[in-house]
Amino acid sequence: MNEVQSQRVYLASEAMDLRKSINGLAVIVQQCFNLDPFSSSLFVFCNKHRNKVKILEWSHCGFWLHYLRLEKGKFQWPASHGADTIRIDLRQLRWLLDGLSTSQRQAHKEIKAREII
Repeated sequence: MNEVQSQRVYLASEAMDLRKSINGLAVIVQQCFNLDPFSSSLFVFCNKHRNKVKILEWSHCGFWLHYLRLEKGKFQWPASHGADTIRIDLRQLRWLLDGLSTSQRQAHKEIKAREII
């Protein structure tokens, strides 16, 4: 399994102040979520209007901070059910960033090689 396939994605369940930069978001990941910001995970934060997203990513020797601002529309942020973070996969992250729900009912189901045989 390659690194991209094994990469975990965590969404912050609550809206964040996106004026925070790398250090502020890394502290939230570590102290509020009890997760390691230096892991191969992606940590996704959204503002209260659900039209801006920041993604914190560690890459061997430094942090990447990805930022997306929608000119129109909102992200369909999933419900948290009381958790600090929501765990999704990379496929669901792509859906979210494209303006879709993370629980696409019409998407093709993932098939593992063992299920085919």
